[in-house]
Amino acid sequence: MFADPSPVPEKPGAYGWWFRTIPGSIETSNCEQRDGLTLLYVGISQGPPPANGKPRSVQNLRKRIGYHFGGGAADADGSTLRKSLGLLLADDLEIELRRIGSGDRMTFAGGEPVLTTWMGDNALVSWVVHPEPWLLERELMATLDVPLVVRGNERNAFHPELKRIRREGATRAGKQRILKEW
Repeated sequence: MFADPSPVPEKPGAYGWWFRTIPGSIETSNCEQRDGLTLLYVGISQGPPPANGKPRSVQNLRKRIGYHFGGGAADADGSTLRKSLGLLLADDLEIELRRIGSGDRMTFAGGEPVLTTWMGDNALVSWVVHPEPWLLERELMATLDVPLVVRGNERNAFHPELKRIRREGATRAGKQRILKEW
């Protein structure tokens, strides 16, 4: 888990997840690599101001990165990164995507701590504070090969496979009984 106090600022910006171990069969030859780590995912916090005049999101780098990592109530339902990682690592970690509670949420239930441990052993995160991270995100997505990003990443060679794995995982979860809130 993160140090207390957290080094991650409570400000808007962009972040990248770097991995020691590559989950699944992802081709990484075009990915950024540094010091034995491979960049597989980038994200932002917060998005652009709503066009309808509603208040902006209260998200910031610390909250979003913590949620991806598994802090507090974080799970695969609120983190596309966790869902993708968990599905790619399901057999290795012996975890399974399941519907929980009312059946509208999908998580790895008791496997969420296992996924968090794997991330703690294999993933590092970097970040940059930026007042308009949605503008930075466009540049990052246009210049980086980040195979674990789902939205807006159709040019990535792994994208169709990742979409298939996520769709099949959701279908399998949908066919099983709903678990009580974990």
